[in-house]
Amino acid sequence: MSDIKPFEFRVSDEDLDFLKKKLALTRFPSELEDPGNAYGARLPEVKRLAKAWQEDTVPWRKIEESINHLPNFQTTVQPDGFEELNIHFLHAKSEVPGAIPLLFCHGWPGCFLEARRLLEPLSQAGEDNPAFHVIAPSLPNFGFSDGTSKKGFGLKQYAETLHKLMLKLGYDEYVTQGGDWGFFITRIMGVMYPDHVKGSHINFAIASEPSFGTQPLLALQHAVSPYTEKEKAGLARTKWFETEGSGYNQQQRTKPQTLGYALSDSPAGLLAWIYEKLVDWSDDYPWSDAEILAFVGIYWYSKAGPEASLRIYYESGHVGENGFSRKRATEWVDKVKLGVALFPRELYRLPNLWSKTLGPLVYVSDNDKGGHFAATESSDVIINDLRKMFGKKGGAYGVVEGKDGYVKESTL
Repeated sequence: MSDIKPFEFRVSDEDLDFLKKKLALTRFPSELEDPGNAYGARLPEVKRLAKAWQEDTVPWRKIEESINHLPNFQTTVQPDGFEELNIHFLHAKSEVPGAIPLLFCHGWPGCFLEARRLLEPLSQAGEDNPAFHVIAPSLPNFGFSDGTSKKGFGLKQYAETLHKLMLKLGYDEYVTQGGDWGFFITRIMGVMYPDHVKGSHINFAIASEPSFGTQPLLALQHAVSPYTEKEKAGLARTKWFETEGSGYNQQQRTKPQTLGYALSDSPAGLLAWIYEKLVDWSDDYPWSDAEILAFVGIYWYSKAGPEASLRIYYESGHVGENGFSRKRATEWVDKVKLGVALFPRELYRLPNLWSKTLGPLVYVSDNDKGGHFAATESSDVIINDLRKMFGKKGGAYGVVEGKDGYVKESTL
């Protein structure tokens, strides 16, 4: 525990000046007349944001101040077969001794900041609501955590690293919440550590159609149940993403290094690459310039460089011996009680019944608004879901021994 230390983030004046020079030298592309968003990030918006970044009209030091106001820490974790990694994390400890340890896991192009609106509400005690200790790390290769220099750091290693972090913090049993890569990583954690991961809430549910070979009763129910209008719209959204919005995925999971040359050299290119996803993947969420530049800035100033965050796509698709593929995360995970939040503008919005193929489902919220960045766009939904799922009337109440969020941890 001795090497768990407070963390403060501060970019040097030299690095800020370098960024401004890079932005000043940007050669922007042309744009067609009235292209909409179909071709990618809009030129006027990218130019406007790049200018704001260059001229510091959204002061970077204020963004730093807001980040440093959060409970930031760092410690070392040793994944098997890899170098020791310094891991950054937020740790909002509740005053309730019996609070539930909750690991929040971000994805790409998200970051630990997605958890910022969850920290205070979830860590507070309430007569009707359980309290949580909230841990939100920067994944290895992301944000303020170290990156690895070795090949093969896949889902197994991400899961191992986060599990070892939780153990180091003293949480032998805990629950998880995640979307995007957080979905895949926390699901694999449930596969690898079912005696430790006691419950999981996800807002990105990639699942398969129920099969008569594995779940005949569920498959029969699916066969005789017509899709609702909301489910039909969700399938259309999924089709749009796979045909019109997933090109980045193909690039990042096949040749991430080549793309890395551009993203690590051009701040305007990185801005456009991330901004496009923030817009396309959300449900008309009113992103502020400060939010956008904070997300992009964390990638630009990340310890391992923005290129490192792309490699998870490659490694999860090129699984070595004893590794875990993305497909395994979309299959049945036993023992870990599951909660799902469904949002209409999620990238994969599959029929409700499909979620039952993922594991012992105890909670579902089917929401009328929201997209991919649930903890940012719909933090109230995530907070409410977790309170209901792990609360006294929830299907995952008391899953962490001695820590139900309401009473002090037993001293017996």
